[in-house]
Amino acid sequence: MPAELLPEKCGVFGIFGVKNAAELTYLGLYALQHRGQESAGIVSNFNGKLHIRKGMGQVNDVFSKDVLAELPGHFAIGHNRYSTTGANSVTNIQPFLFHYKGRSIAVGHNGNLTNTLSLRKKLEDAGAIFQSTTDTELILHLVAHSKKNDPVEKIIDALKQCEGAYSLTFVTNEGIVAARDPKGFRPMALGKLAGAYVVASETCAFDIIGAQYLREVEPGEVLVIDEKGLRSHYPFERQEHAFCIFEFIYFARPDSMIYGENVDKVRRRLGRQLAIERPVNADIVIAVPDSSNTAALGFSEQSGIQLEIGFIRNHYVGRTFIHPEQAIRDLDVRIKFNPVKGVLKEKRVAIVDDSIVRGTTSKKLVGMVREAGAKEVHFRVSAPPIISPCFYGIDMPTREELIASSRTVEDIRKYLGVDSLGYLSIEGMLSMPSLPKGNFCVACFAGKYPTKIEHHNGKDILEKKDRRPAEIWP
Repeated sequence: MPAELLPEKCGVFGIFGVKNAAELTYLGLYALQHRGQESAGIVSNFNGKLHIRKGMGQVNDVFSKDVLAELPGHFAIGHNRYSTTGANSVTNIQPFLFHYKGRSIAVGHNGNLTNTLSLRKKLEDAGAIFQSTTDTELILHLVAHSKKNDPVEKIIDALKQCEGAYSLTFVTNEGIVAARDPKGFRPMALGKLAGAYVVASETCAFDIIGAQYLREVEPGEVLVIDEKGLRSHYPFERQEHAFCIFEFIYFARPDSMIYGENVDKVRRRLGRQLAIERPVNADIVIAVPDSSNTAALGFSEQSGIQLEIGFIRNHYVGRTFIHPEQAIRDLDVRIKFNPVKGVLKEKRVAIVDDSIVRGTTSKKLVGMVREAGAKEVHFRVSAPPIISPCFYGIDMPTREELIASSRTVEDIRKYLGVDSLGYLSIEGMLSMPSLPKGNFCVACFAGKYPTKIEHHNGKDILEKKDRRPAEIWP
């Protein structure tokens, strides 16, 4: 995990064609728990009627055997949430379920819309009443307001008005619909389990239920799964892709396949490239567990420096970003990590992490290593410096929170208290073999955004709190 943890994006799951759809959805959400621990929800369809259960907390907190028994039906969708837009509130728990004109529809969303403010004003002017503060509810209002007759056409009509990032699962009275924005910001995969079809944010959700990975849901694809089978619609003009590179760096589980590539292999290559670009004289390499483990392994393999276990992670506490208060987050660092003193004492230590966001937690980890008796401490990061906020599903609202937005690498080195600090270059990050060239969003590293970002006054500019003007890709 990054030393300065980023709030997770959400996880979505959907399945059609099994008698225990809700139970399998529960397992899928369990595998996707790393993508959001704030709340969870499931909507199932039984005889054309939608049933919903959701609540605050992790999947195990929300669902029991008795609760799952209240979700009958042979198709269902589920959602894990960590808020990127909208407050931490019961009213914002997904999936959202709407009833309109004698029909029902529910949706789970992974991503962020970037034209939320103008859409919300448009809908409010048309008489819409909102129950939440999320951008996801906007989508259902757009569906309900659509003049189209067919439910799928209503969804397509709604999505044509949306800008930004979305990987969506809908459940209707007839089946499920999966949709991915034309740029493909967020991942989404399609799988098969006997005669059933499954969609999920990551393929690790297929593994837990024994489903076979088929392919990615393509950018701009609207995938319909019902009693008629599987049908694909491509209603949007083709756009240049902008896959989130941070999925590879941190968010996705290493055992998943996203964007057509194994996550663990990409992370190992990032570690190797880091060792080439930012070599270090050290006795041992250690990772900040868990998501840095594979990058540290690649760094060790390339550099020839022995990989050791320098931190023990306590897996029985929540992730440090789950608490918004900085004081609690700082306490979590001590609760979550403990240095292995016998490994670190009298050693020149190279710490490999996948990112530095605020710098506060990294500084504490460095202090722990020094307290354990390390002779030297070097810090290596398998990603470039994060200089700009993300508007597509990662909770980095302003540049003021990002240590690299206004400080040089040398400034950060001094702040962390390390003997040397080295980041991977953007060019090195994008040079990984087999990755589709030019198809990744690197806005958080480069400050260039692949879409317009809407300001509260309707202009397409960045939040005024940000100190530097952002560039927009043409």
